[in-house]
This record gives sequence, structure tokens and C-alpha cells, in this order.
Amino acid sequence: MRVGVATSAAVPPEFDDDALLITALERRGVDVARVVWDDPDVRWEDFRTVVLRSTWDYPRKHAAFLRWVDALDPRVQNPARVVRWNSDKHYLADLADAGVPVVPTSFVEPGGAIPGLEGEVVVKPAVSAGARDTGRFGPRAHDRATRLIRRLNDEGRSAMLQPYVSSVDDRGEAALVFIGGRFDHAARKRAVLRPDEEAPVRDDAIGGAEAMYDPTIVGPGTATDPEIAVASAAIAYLRERFEVGPLYARVDLVSGQDGHPLVLELEAVEPNLFLGQSPGAADRLADAIVG
Repeated sequence: MRVGVATSAAVPPEFDDDALLITALERRGVDVARVVWDDPDVRWEDFRTVVLRSTWDYPRKHAAFLRWVDALDPRVQNPARVVRWNSDKHYLADLADAGVPVVPTSFVEPGGAIPGLEGEVVVKPAVSAGARDTGRFGPRAHDRATRLIRRLNDEGRSAMLQPYVSSVDDRGEAALVFIGGRFDHAARKRAVLRPDEEAPVRDDAIGGAEAMYDPTIVGPGTATDPEIAVASAAIAYLRERFEVGPLYARVDLVSGQDGHPLVLELEAVEPNLFLGQSPGAADRLADAIVG
């Protein structure tokens, strides 16, 4: 079989997650190639399977990305219908409606009224990655939050509004990785957003928040039983809705005021799976692809 590991032009070949997966596939005798998703010279028909990995520039080319994913179906993983749904964070409303504990989220659509802001809030685009165009604002900086919402709306983008969950400052986020629909391993991520500012971004083709480039921002971690239960509920919803278990997914959780875990994001498009944080994780993902 020939497998394509899809990336973006700005991601270096030595990127840990991609490199580990490619090596694991090669050990299984798989003909594997690292391919840039929007390279017009790639013959996609040559691949039996295309696995979305570090396609981190897709929010800037969202419509083109979705057309490309649709054209690859059913050879793309995760499936196109999952990717289309999950590439826009309006999916959080679906999870909440299904009873999955989610960080309270509201959306401000272009042309809509900006609600009154209370407490410390986070503003981000509904279609985003790498904490681009994302900010954390306390009461004294609500004017900056409003300006960011207006800017996103003026650009034709939906803005999402969440309360800032203060436990992130002390405990960070729990990132639970699922492979083949099953919980595999966990990592812990430090806080990315600093108070009262829009996150500074790096001026490169990816344009992620500067903090995301820090190699120490993520470390190995463990997941509690309540965290695994909430993350598994999110994966179960995805499986029931689309009648397919995701090849891979990552569920990011934070602790609410009552200490119970809340879903911050369910990522099934191009999440970093932190394969280097768990021995054998790349092999388990390779087995899921080959199997």
C-alpha cells in the first residue's frame, strides 16, 4: 500500500510527530511519502490512504482545504465528513447539546451584536489553529476583546467567546490522544495565553502563536479517570454522529471551577498527537493505519 502523510509547506521534515509516524510505517514495509496538501504536482490518485497530519495552514485556506479533503474521500483519514465538521469550532455547540461537558462557548457571527463581556474572557476565530488571532482579556481589557471580535467579523469570520478557565494557569491543559478510537496516552500543556493581550504570532507561513513554538510547552502526563470519561464521551459522540471511529483525535480538557473536566477542544483534523511523549505511540498509530 502507498500512504501519504499530509503536511504543509512550512513544516520542516524533521517535525517529530510526522517523522516518527513515517519511520513506523516504513518499518512495516509501507511505501510512505510526506506530501504537502496543496502541492499541485502531487498525484493523489497514487495513494491508497492519505493521513492528515501537520496541515497547519488550512485555516487560511479553509474552503480550498475542504474541497481537497472532499476530493480525496474515502481515502482520507480522518474521513472528509469528520474533517468538515471538526474544522469549524461551532462543533462545540453540538457537543454541549449532546450533554458532553464543554467550556461555555458563544459565537458572534458577522453582522451580529457583540454581547456584554463579563470577567476574563478568551476570543478566537471559529476556524483557527495554533492560537492565531486569539486573545485573553480581563475586565480592564474588554475594549481590546471587542476590537478583536469586530476585526474577525469584519473579515467575514465567526468569533467565539469563552470564559478564561483560571485552572489553566496552575495545572495547564490535559491533552488526551485517541488512536483507533481508543484512549492511548496523555500529555500536559502549559498556558499559552498571557493576560490582557492578543497572542503574539510568528511571522512565518504557519503564523502560530509564538508560545506554540516553545519545545517545553508540552510534557508527558497522565489522565485521571474523570478526564478519560469526558474525553471518551466526546469521541463517542463523534462516532455515533458519523458512524465511524476516528483514526486519531486529541481531546483537550481543562478543570472547571468545581474541579470537573471540561472539553476545550476536540481535534480530529490535524492535531499534534505528541507521539514522542509515549513510547510505542507511533507504532500503534502505524498499526491502525495499516490495519
